Amino acid sequence: MGSRGHTLMEVGPDGVAVITIVNPPVNSLSYDVLRSFKQNFDEALSRDDVKAFVVTGGKGKFSGGFDISAFGDNESIERPKPGWLSVEIITDTIEAARKPLVAAIDGLALGGGLEIAMACNARLSTPTAQLGLPELQLGIIPGLGGTQRLPRLVGLAKALEMMLTSKPVKGKEAFSLGLVDGLTSPDDLVKAARQWALDIVGHRRPWIASLYKTDKLEPLGEALEILKFARAQARKRAPNLQHPLVCIDVIEAGVVAGPRAGLWKEAEASEILSKSDTCKSLVHIFFSLRGTSKIPGVTDLGLVPRNVKKVAVLGGGLMGSGIATALILSSYPVILKEVNEKFLDAGINRIKANLQSRVRKGKLTQENFEKAVSLLEGTLDYGSFGDVDMVIEAVIENVSLKQQIFADLEKYCPPHCILASNTSTIDLNLIGEKTKSKDRIVGAHFFSPAHVMPLLEIVRTNKTSPQVIVDVLYISKKIKKTPVVVGNCTGFAVNRMFFPYTQAGLLLVERGADVYQIDKVISNFGMPMGPFRLVDLVGFGVAIATGMQFIENFPERTYKSMLIPLLQEDKRAGETTRKGFYLYDDKRKASPDTELKNYIEKARSITGVSVDPKLVKIQEKEIIEMIFFPVVNEACRVLGEGIAVKAADLDIASVMGMGFPPYRGGIIFWADSHGSKYIYSKLEKWSELYGEFFEPCAYLAARAARGIPLSVSVEQANSRL
Repeated sequence: MGSRGHTLMEVGPDGVAVITIVNPPVNSLSYDVLRSFKQNFDEALSRDDVKAFVVTGGKGKFSGGFDISAFGDNESIERPKPGWLSVEIITDTIEAARKPLVAAIDGLALGGGLEIAMACNARLSTPTAQLGLPELQLGIIPGLGGTQRLPRLVGLAKALEMMLTSKPVKGKEAFSLGLVDGLTSPDDLVKAARQWALDIVGHRRPWIASLYKTDKLEPLGEALEILKFARAQARKRAPNLQHPLVCIDVIEAGVVAGPRAGLWKEAEASEILSKSDTCKSLVHIFFSLRGTSKIPGVTDLGLVPRNVKKVAVLGGGLMGSGIATALILSSYPVILKEVNEKFLDAGINRIKANLQSRVRKGKLTQENFEKAVSLLEGTLDYGSFGDVDMVIEAVIENVSLKQQIFADLEKYCPPHCILASNTSTIDLNLIGEKTKSKDRIVGAHFFSPAHVMPLLEIVRTNKTSPQVIVDVLYISKKIKKTPVVVGNCTGFAVNRMFFPYTQAGLLLVERGADVYQIDKVISNFGMPMGPFRLVDLVGFGVAIATGMQFIENFPERTYKSMLIPLLQEDKRAGETTRKGFYLYDDKRKASPDTELKNYIEKARSITGVSVDPKLVKIQEKEIIEMIFFPVVNEACRVLGEGIAVKAADLDIASVMGMGFPPYRGGIIFWADSHGSKYIYSKLEKWSELYGEFFEPCAYLAARAARGIPLSVSVEQANSRL
């Protein structure tokens, strides 16, 4: 394996050695970088012409943190002994040096990068630099002394907030907190740091070891109360996660037993956490996120994204207004088209309300609100569509209406214009049936609310041109969405994978399981809400319309329950009507409904299903498996049919589109932790008991037969077979 970065050292005539971290793109701290740093440092310490040090990063970035490929399940990385990094290199080499060291921070100082800076005797920063310890996002804790030094520099309460939320602070705020000692422009940064280092040598500025600072630490009694409160908050916010609690324990060890004891506890905990399932899952998500925009046969053709200057959105309902909001927030001029004045005014008002909500939360200034609104233009016809570069259709799910719209768009839009549909279930070939330019048609499936949810499913047909895909990938980046490129089929990737989610719940309930127990177990597993609470939220009208698409296209494996239609007959349509599977008060708070059992009994009598005593006493583990293994089974079909490029894309789609817990690594990654054989055997057993809904697909069966992980691509599987 080649070298992963290094450091460069230059000694100036002033006697200051400047050590620069070089490991593009973010100067991450690999073991190679740290070894090189130590060699440079040791050499300069022994030189008589070196009075002091400055450490900085190449090309305007201090360091983005520790090399993440060293964590998770990457066994090819050589790992040093615990404590070697945090204690020997950072504490006993840098902090204990006989010559002062000043950090010159620009761009990023995150994770291990900030930890090295905190071990220096002073820190200078640019006002816009970002400083933070985001390690908890990867299932680990700061492992280079950050748990001990940050509380001593900014106080315990702020340090806990920064670590537990993983939110960085800008240089300006870091200065007011005491995390950095001075602010300067990027051009003057290294020069100012050199002078600061010489001032320490000349006793004109203090020589401070942050590990032994105590002036910012709260008195012990108060500190223990702060830690106790932080623990309660961490348990409430993430009941399934241990590493935030470990982080608090390590911080406490340093406060109670002293920083040196804290460092060793930190080193020990870091070693254990880096091998945990949570860390492996979150590191998998980290790398998978970066891989979603790499599409073989598309992004490797050397195509350059075209400049999309103006976008039109058809339909100002909930989805259309959300899409328009996302676009104007990223400075795209938008034309919103509706069928009449009343609908158009309602759409424009929805967009303004979306923006006002951001102003109230402090995410948007009044000035930027005005700027965003000025980018929006309303219309009732296609007259102004002559210069639009992209149209996104977001009208109701009606095939003939969408076909008519696309035929019209071809007449009024320029020949290069991208024709996109936000349909969530309808086949794009059907939508574009009456058009000639099928190479311009693409799915741009946003998730509700479109200006908030991070996922964008980009759906390609066999005719969609690679150029159009490259263009939409670029737009998704501009509007801060994570793209997943998928093939064209009913429900595409996310909705198709998860249609068995609610259906499995309905099957269990009709056979004796409790609605509210299922929802509670699935929420405890880590989903934002269980299947029944979700149906109430989206509304029964949408649930039935979507269900019909799946019954039509996958009749042999859809579970046809009468429960939702029966509820809807009684004007119970979910949260909007204040009655669904739950009852809702004025604040939309859900509570169980004792009347629900009558509807369940009626549904049973219509379908002729009998209660299974085993399901009446169903255990938590069995609920999780019976709800999610059918989802895994459908995800396998999506992979087997080539609808998704790779399994990791489905992991990202499940996390960002459906809220599957990221600390479980996504739907396929989680499934592989159980093994294809186990999942196959369970589905096989249930299909014998409860019918075709559970029948394992060929993709799953083939992998189970050979014990191959589900995430292995078809080509890799064939080569193994």
